[in-house]
Amino acid sequence: MHQLLENDKKQFKAILHDAVKVAEEYLERQNSLPPGRFVKDIVLEDLPLKGENALKTIQYFKQHYAPYITNSAGPRYFGFVTGGSTPAAVAGDWLVSAFDQNACGSNDTIAPQVERQTIHYFKQLFGLDDAYFGSFVTGATVSNQVGLTLGRQWVGEQLGIDFSLEGVYGVVPVKVVSATPHSSVLKSMAVLGMGKNTLVKIDTLPDREAIDILALEKYLQSVNSPVIVVANAGTVNTVDFDDLEAIGKLKAKYNFWLHVDAAFGGFAALSEKYAHLMQGINHADSITIDAHKWLNVPYDAAMQFTRHKKLQLKVFQNSAAYLGDPEQSPDYFHYTPENSRRWRALPSWFTIKAYGKEGHREIVERNSASAYSLGEKIKHSEDFKLLAPVRMNVVCFTLKKTTSFDEVRAFLNAVRDDGRVFFTPTLYKGTPAIRAAISNWQTTEADIQLAFDVLKEVLHAKKKITVST
Repeated sequence: MHQLLENDKKQFKAILHDAVKVAEEYLERQNSLPPGRFVKDIVLEDLPLKGENALKTIQYFKQHYAPYITNSAGPRYFGFVTGGSTPAAVAGDWLVSAFDQNACGSNDTIAPQVERQTIHYFKQLFGLDDAYFGSFVTGATVSNQVGLTLGRQWVGEQLGIDFSLEGVYGVVPVKVVSATPHSSVLKSMAVLGMGKNTLVKIDTLPDREAIDILALEKYLQSVNSPVIVVANAGTVNTVDFDDLEAIGKLKAKYNFWLHVDAAFGGFAALSEKYAHLMQGINHADSITIDAHKWLNVPYDAAMQFTRHKKLQLKVFQNSAAYLGDPEQSPDYFHYTPENSRRWRALPSWFTIKAYGKEGHREIVERNSASAYSLGEKIKHSEDFKLLAPVRMNVVCFTLKKTTSFDEVRAFLNAVRDDGRVFFTPTLYKGTPAIRAAISNWQTTEADIQLAFDVLKEVLHAKKKITVST
């Protein structure tokens, strides 16, 4: 064994202790660190021929890299839909690295059994019936990709073709039908060889991002081949929900695969106030839900669910002899894109076990109340304009006097550089906009008030600068 490795093995406790100290220093400052920042490109160093040791490497990281980490796990990071990590989830994630399990085999280790237990929790949490099979994947993009892959396979079988064996070359394009698809849906279509241009956009309801059911049915009446319908349980700009019950009922009349993208909106099921939005979820053939969003577990962690486990096996079955017979050992590498699978279920198990449904319901309801509070402040503001009703945890708004996306981006860059809050720009029905996604377990009303105050202060400061120049 190399001398550095041998020495570090003896120093393992001290190494972990120093790593904990770095983490503790970050967590102690989480309320004051900037939630967003611009970091210049670093000067790349040459590969070290001789190492130093783990303790010195931790110190190098602490000095050169740690000060420039974005505090996206903090309470005032409102960009994208990024949860932080609950204390229990962090503990679980550290143990994932310490135990370093490949969570693929059924009986070689307890890891896949814990994944099954965690999936069982989620099925109950989201109100999914027992027919669903689920597994962990890296994120909503891969989960959407898995759902569309199964939908593509289903379409092929409706046409008498096994796409998993024959491929999609020279076949009639597989149409994907949606109103407001997430960008990862189009990305998945490109990766799967279906092509982004095969997307069929259906009209939304007036002043909504939800699909017009009558327009969807009219389209389904016009086609004579099976299609994939992608419904939203929470759009990224306004958390709008398609009518899942109405879409599900159309399956009795038309031949389509229903994939529901419920990446973060699925957590509406936790709250009596919002659970009705998920009514009809059990009509879905496949479902995407993201844990590193509103469950507040570390990246990366998402789930895919489907009613068609046998179809999933056809697509993802691994043929290597040493991996065993899936009938005898239904290992996850026969059902997911990866053979090598991090034990990413464990942080989710930890946080559900630690806080239960009630603890996570409180996060959802508090975040949603915070979003409503920010929305009310914006609605009555002289500087900003609310672009859509606040439905759950996302506020979509813009400057009252704005003309371009560049202007919005410049304003948000100034907000970022102020160092107290962070937002991201978006486009809502052609209007340059600002999107505040509130999904962190630590966010309180005080953070919302500060965020609104910062927005006003930065805007007025920019106006003064413009006037003076």
